[in-house]
Order: sequence, then structure tokens, then C-alpha cells
Amino acid sequence: MTDKPSTDTESAAPASNEKSEADILALIEALNVENASLKDKALRTMADMENLRRRTEKEVADARIYAVTAFARDMLSVADNARRGIESIPADALATADGPFKALVEGVELIERDLLKTLERHGIKKLEPHGAKFDPNLHQAMFEVDDASVPSGTVTQVVQAGFVIGDRVLRPALVGVAKGGPKGPTTGGVNATA
Repeated sequence: MTDKPSTDTESAAPASNEKSEADILALIEALNVENASLKDKALRTMADMENLRRRTEKEVADARIYAVTAFARDMLSVADNARRGIESIPADALATADGPFKALVEGVELIERDLLKTLERHGIKKLEPHGAKFDPNLHQAMFEVDDASVPSGTVTQVVQAGFVIGDRVLRPALVGVAKGGPKGPTTGGVNATA
């Protein structure tokens, strides 16, 4: 009888060892799959965080640049009125101006220059489109002018100055565009005045 129990134990031990090795290998494989899955999730999370950081940096930079947009748009009417005031003075009166009248005109011109410099310090630039190729991204055509001396599509008159803030148009320039002249070179939407 003693032989029989020892045989069962001997034959049972190798079977349980084989089963436990298979279980261990399966467990290792499952852990490797879980490890790969967690590594993938960690990499995706890191990529998402990097994208979020970049997006946040861009939004902060845009907020810094464009925060004054509404205020700047309101200030443009002040610059326009200063220019209109200067332009409303007849040329002969301006040429013969002296004393307090001359000081007043110079004061209004100084205010206009100072206002434009202040706007420029804050990223708002005045467009000078006269003589440039018409760019619908920066200019708004108000009328066409028959002028054979300049290429067709050239800005010949500026009714109201335009302004940009950063790389966005704050207000398009209101312009008159030449028609009937020779065809101008195409610039592909690039405007040297901006």
C-alpha cells in the first residue's frame, strides 16, 4: 500500500508543475499585453498633454496680440477724425498759416502721429496701399478709375486707410482701383505694403 500512494504523488507532482508553468507563462503574456496597453496609453497621454501645451501657448500669444482689437477699432475713428481735420483746411490757408492757427494744425498733426505710433507699438499697423496691387484680403474696392498709365488692378486712390493687427485685418483699406491699363504682374495675393 505504501507503494501506491508514493506513485500517485510522484505522478501528480509533475502534472501540477507543468500546469503551474503554463499558468505562469499565460500570466506573463497577459502582463506583457497589459504593460504594452498601459505604455500606449501613457504615450498618448503625453502626446495629448504636449498638444494641449502648444495650443494653450498659441491661445495665450493670440490673446496677448489680439486683446486690444475692439479698443483699437474704436481708436481708428479718432485717427480718422484727426486726418479729416487736417485735410479740411484749404491748401492756401495751410500754406500761409502762422501764429495760433499754425500751432493748432501742428498740434493736430502731432496727435495723429503720436496715436499711430502708439497703435504700432501695440501691433496695429497702418496699410499704405497707394500704388500697390489690389489685394482683396487687405483692401475693399469702392470704385474703378480709368487710368491707362498704371497696370490694371493697381490701387490709385485711398478713400480710408486700412489697418492690420498681427496678421489679421483690423479694417480693410477703402480704395479706388485702376482699370483699362496694361495687365499688372500677379503676386499671388502677396502685398508688399502689409
